[in-house]
Amino acid sequence: MSVRGVLQVHSAPPALCPHIEWAVAGIVGVPLRLPWVDQPASPGTLRAQLDWHARPGTSASITSALAAWKRLRFEVTEEASPGCDAVRYSCTPSLGIFSAVTSASGDILVPEGRLRAAMTLVAASAPGAAGAPAAADRSPADGESVDSLRDLHGPRHPALGGSLEAELALLLGQPWDDELESFRHAAEGAPVRWLHATG
Repeated sequence: MSVRGVLQVHSAPPALCPHIEWAVAGIVGVPLRLPWVDQPASPGTLRAQLDWHARPGTSASITSALAAWKRLRFEVTEEASPGCDAVRYSCTPSLGIFSAVTSASGDILVPEGRLRAAMTLVAASAPGAAGAPAAADRSPADGESVDSLRDLHGPRHPALGGSLEAELALLLGQPWDDELESFRHAAEGAPVRWLHATG
């Protein structure tokens, strides 16, 4: 079984371009050469797009490989397949990786557990707020639950302790969209090339 996906490298230093090609080729299993062009949104960098066919989960493998280079801006999408949801990954040097399950129309779908975690973080950051117990009223189990969420999300969670709107914006990838939007528009009209994995 194979799925379709798209890799959009929005900006990359020229010296990394051959390494990106090598890494992606190793994942999809066929040699490739990306059509690199200048990125007007970030002079001195290059951009490229690759449409691919490969096994389910390829988008995660590509994201993991490219995220190791901290100077790239890129997005990887993968269509749904039997037993797997469609997914989108976005990565920027300042924000790191964002991942989301997407619908057939490309809308982000936020799982119930992530919504509940966001509500818990907001409630924990506003003692005395409606529905949120004061710090003295929290049981150790509640505190441990909130602490574990803070430990898990704190290092990469710029809105930790913020409003529900800020938490939801993070769940929807708004900071990544804001940073990447100018790079996406600069890529309009870029050449598209299909790559089919074999085997």
